[in-house]
Amino acid sequence: MNEWEEALVSLKSPELRAEFNLEEVPAPSRLAPNSIALAVEAIDSDDEELAVGRFIVLNDPDGQETWDGNFRVVTFVRAPMESDVVTDGLFDEVAWSWLTDSLTEANAAFHNVSGTVTRTISRSFAGLEDRDADTDLEIRASWSPDSPDLTAHLNAWLALVEKSAGLMPLPAGVSALTRKR
Repeated sequence: MNEWEEALVSLKSPELRAEFNLEEVPAPSRLAPNSIALAVEAIDSDDEELAVGRFIVLNDPDGQETWDGNFRVVTFVRAPMESDVVTDGLFDEVAWSWLTDSLTEANAAFHNVSGTVTRTISRSFAGLEDRDADTDLEIRASWSPDSPDLTAHLNAWLALVEKSAGLMPLPAGVSALTRKR
């Protein structure tokens, strides 16, 4: 089994919360010879969106200098936030720590991490003035995994989605029940 096949196998059976819907989606094809993309939607019991995200794995068997390796994980998470939280001056650092803490807690060996935290506030006017302001968080990040086994990296990203969605982590050894849709 080559490294790419090993990576694909490691992504096949993640443990998911009942609130998460995970599916494979079309991956970018021009960034690397091999790629796969997963999308997640976190929804509550009322079918309200809590967070969405993408987990993309790029592989170039010849390596890429900017990645400092053969693999690159590229992620995106967006979640609505309370307006008073988003306007807090420390919010960006806290949101970024959700990523780095998730990687560390999952024991995901990585290097060359980079990314951004974006806060948006959208206000409506004229015929839409009765709407509340929409405030969102976006975390975009990428890193180079130290191994083709991406299990811990996928688990770390799912933990980031969980934190962004405001969900409490499940206790160790407890599985989420699957919801019927």
